[in-house]
Amino acid sequence: MSKVLVWVVGVLSGVGAPMTAWAQQRPYDWGMHYMWGPWGIGMMLMMLVFGGLVIVALILGIRWLITEGKEPRSDSALDILRQRYARGEISKEEFETLKRDLT
Repeated sequence: MSKVLVWVVGVLSGVGAPMTAWAQQRPYDWGMHYMWGPWGIGMMLMMLVFGGLVIVALILGIRWLITEGKEPRSDSALDILRQRYARGEISKEEFETLKRDLT
């Protein structure tokens, strides 16, 4: 019988402890000031900046991985024109005229 009594008192005191804490006065209002404190807005802005930096870093990292190993793009029309001139298919005047048209 004493074990049951100890168990009942323990359960009741465990349930009663939060009730007594809730009944006490609160030193702060439960508004934004209590939740964030004086640096709340600054912390929120820093959180947004950090999140933005993480997103930018991910985008730049993915772009770098995609372009890794690829040759830089060159002007293929000018390359073809230079090759035709080198092979002698077109004259210098034609080369200069077509080059001006392309650039």
